[in-house]
Amino acid sequence: MSSQEIPEEKHLPSEQVDAHHGAVAVADDPFADPGLPVHKPRIQDIDERAAKRSERTVAMLFTLSMLATIGFIASYVIFPVGKIVYIFPIGKVSALNFALGMTLGTALFCIGAGAVHWARTLMSDVEVAAERHEIAAPPEVKAQVLQDFRDGASESAIGRRPLIRNTMLGALAMLPLSAVMIMRDLGPLPEQKLRKTVWAKGKLLINDNTNEPLRPEDVLVGSLTFVRPEGLEEEQHDFQVQIAKAALMIVRIQPEDIKDKQELEWSHDGIVAYSKICTHVGCPISLYEQQTHHVLCPCHQSTFDLSDGARVIFGPAGHALPQLRIGVNDEGFLEALGDFEEPVGPAFWERG
Repeated sequence: MSSQEIPEEKHLPSEQVDAHHGAVAVADDPFADPGLPVHKPRIQDIDERAAKRSERTVAMLFTLSMLATIGFIASYVIFPVGKIVYIFPIGKVSALNFALGMTLGTALFCIGAGAVHWARTLMSDVEVAAERHEIAAPPEVKAQVLQDFRDGASESAIGRRPLIRNTMLGALAMLPLSAVMIMRDLGPLPEQKLRKTVWAKGKLLINDNTNEPLRPEDVLVGSLTFVRPEGLEEEQHDFQVQIAKAALMIVRIQPEDIKDKQELEWSHDGIVAYSKICTHVGCPISLYEQQTHHVLCPCHQSTFDLSDGARVIFGPAGHALPQLRIGVNDEGFLEALGDFEEPVGPAFWERG
C-alpha cells in the first residue's frame, strides 16, 4: 500500500499534535465540563397562537376532570348498590362500581395529563445550573435557632402554666376523634354477624340439587351432599351473603368409624354435617374421599378428616371445620338443632 493510500489518523478531542515534533500531547482536562446544550425554543415560545392552543388544551383537561368529579358524585347518588348492567366486552358488572371507577379514573387522569401538558408546553424549560452548597446550617445558626426556641418556650409560659399546657394537649389529642366518627358512616357495624348464620333450631336441611328436604335414608354411606337452610332462596337479595356462611355438606359414616366423641353425639345415625367453607381463605370444599373420609379444598389442598372432628391433616388451613348439630323432626326430615357453635370461615380467630 502506498503512502498516498494510508488514511489520515484521527485524533481524539482530548489530544493535540505538536506541529514541530509530531508528538501527541494530552489536553490539561480530558473531562472538562461541556456546558449546557444550546436552548432550542419550542413553538409555544415563539408563536402565541400555539401557546393559546396549549392553554386551551390544559384548560379542557382540567374542565373534564371537574365534570368527571361531578359525575362521580352523581353516580354515587343515582345508581343503586345492587344494579347489574351488561357492558361489552367486560360482561355483567355492578353499575355503581363501574360508574365510580370510570369517573374517578377520568378525573385523576385528566388532572395528571393537564399538568404534564402544561409543564411541557407552557412552563419555562430553560435549564439553570447552580452550585451545590452544604445543606447543614453553620454552627452559629444552629445555636441561634435553639436559643430562639428556648426563648419562645420561656416567653409562652407553657412550663409555668400547666393548666393551659394540659388542656391544649388534650384538645389536640381529641381532635382526630372527629375523623374517626366520620368513618362510622362507612357502613353498618358488624355486630355479631360473623358469629351467626341463618341456621337455627328446627331449620330443615334442603338438598341443593333437588331443592327438597332430606330424610336420613336419602343420605347413603360414602356420599357427599351439599345442603342449605330452609327458607334461603337464590332470589333473595342477600342470598350470596348468607350462603357464604351457611353452606353445609353432609356425609354418612358408619358410627363405629367416627373417632371424635362430640362428632358422634352431634350426628344422626352416622350422618354428620360440617361447614362447606374452608378455614384457610374461604374456598368451597367439594372433593370427598370415601375410604378415608377426607375432604379436600381444591384451592390450596387443605385436607380435613370428617371421621375425626374435621381436623386439619394437611395444608395451610389453621383450624377444623365447624360442625352443625343435626337431628330428625317428627315428620322424619333432617333438621338443624341450632346454629354453629363457633364462627365459620377463614381467619376469624386471628381477628377476634
